[in-house]
Amino acid sequence: MENYTNNNTARRYKAQVSILGTTQLHLRNPYIIGWWSAAFPGFGHLLLSKYLRGFVLFIWEVVINLQAHVNQAMIYSFQGKIGMAKEVLDTRWLLIYIPVYLFGIWDSYRTTVDMNQVYLLAKRENHRYNTFSLGAMEINYLDKRKPSTSVIWTIFMPGLGQLYNHRIITALFIIVWSVIFFYKSCVLEAVSMLFLGQVHQATNVLNAEWLLFLPSIHIFSIYDSLVSTVENNKLFEDELRNFLKMNYQHASFVIQKGKKVK
Repeated sequence: MENYTNNNTARRYKAQVSILGTTQLHLRNPYIIGWWSAAFPGFGHLLLSKYLRGFVLFIWEVVINLQAHVNQAMIYSFQGKIGMAKEVLDTRWLLIYIPVYLFGIWDSYRTTVDMNQVYLLAKRENHRYNTFSLGAMEINYLDKRKPSTSVIWTIFMPGLGQLYNHRIITALFIIVWSVIFFYKSCVLEAVSMLFLGQVHQATNVLNAEWLLFLPSIHIFSIYDSLVSTVENNKLFEDELRNFLKMNYQHASFVIQKGKKVK
C-alpha cells in the first residue's frame, strides 16, 4: 500500500519509496563514482542504485581476481618481490579481467553524467512521488535520520548503516559478502590470536588474497551509508516543503525581494 504510485504518467520522478528501500536521483560527482568503480568494480553502480549491473561487476571482480591471483600479486609488489608478482599472475584470467575492469569505470562515469542531467530535468518538472510504502513484510517512509549514527553502525559491521537507512537490497548484499570475506580471510581468528599475544600464528593464519577485499567493502559501506543518509534527509525536506506549499500556502502568496541595505 502506497500513498501515491509512480505510474509513469509523468516523464520523470525524483524518487521512489518501496518496501525494499528508497531510490532517488540526486547530483553526483562523476569522478568520485568512477573512482569507486576503479577501487572495486560494481561499487560505482551500487552508488547509482544500478543494482543488477553492480552485482554482476562485483561478483565478476571477486571470481576473476581470485582466479588471476591479482591480490596475491599486489601483496608481492608491496613487499618489493616483483619477480614473484609476475610469476603468480595467471595471464589467461588476467586478460579477461582488464577489459571488464575498464568498462566498469567508463560505464559508471557515463551513467553518472546521464543521471545528473535526468535529475535536473526531474527537479524542474517537480512531479509528485510517493513517500510511504506499507507491505506485509516491511514499512518504509521518508524521515530524517542522523548521518553519524549511520556511519557508527557501519564501522561496527558493513551493511548495518544501509539497514538503518532502509536500503534492504544493498544491506543484504554487503552483509553476505562481508561475512564471506571475514570467514575466508580468517581475520577474526587472527585478531583473537593477537589478543592472546600469538603474533606469529596470527600472521600465518591470515589469507591475504581474501583479506584485501575487506578494506574496500568496509570503506565503501561507510561512504555509501553517509551519502544516502544525507540525501534522504534532503529528499524528506524537499517533500515536506512541497506538501506545505501545496496545502497551506495561499495561491497569491509571493515572496518579494527586499531592497539591499548599504
